[in-house]
Amino acid sequence: MCDLTQGKNRSLPYILNLSQLNLGLAIDCFKCMSINNNYKPCEDPFHNNYTLDIYESPCLGGKKGRDGLFPATSCIKIAGKFDDNGDTIVLRGCALDSGTLTTDTEIVRMSHCGGFFYDDR
Repeated sequence: MCDLTQGKNRSLPYILNLSQLNLGLAIDCFKCMSINNNYKPCEDPFHNNYTLDIYESPCLGGKKGRDGLFPATSCIKIAGKFDDNGDTIVLRGCALDSGTLTTDTEIVRMSHCGGFFYDDR
């Protein structure tokens, strides 16, 4: 039987306590969508002191091929214009770095410029 009161074993309880820390905390982000300026708090110029209703804390995101939500690593903003009718769109949200380098899963790890499809448009 090991005696935990001996000098060489006193650090063991502290190591066990450190394992109880929650290191998976997510960042906080604003989540919103505006089409044709229909939601001003989401548009630019962005004033975060008036938008607490769209502030998500903690912000969680999904991973491709995995069920559930996971702590986000980045806040994102997507702004664009629809080709079919010229409508504008602004999306703000969060995403997480899944550790891959493919464009279908990593919106936060790569720079994106160009066209994209949203809601079959």
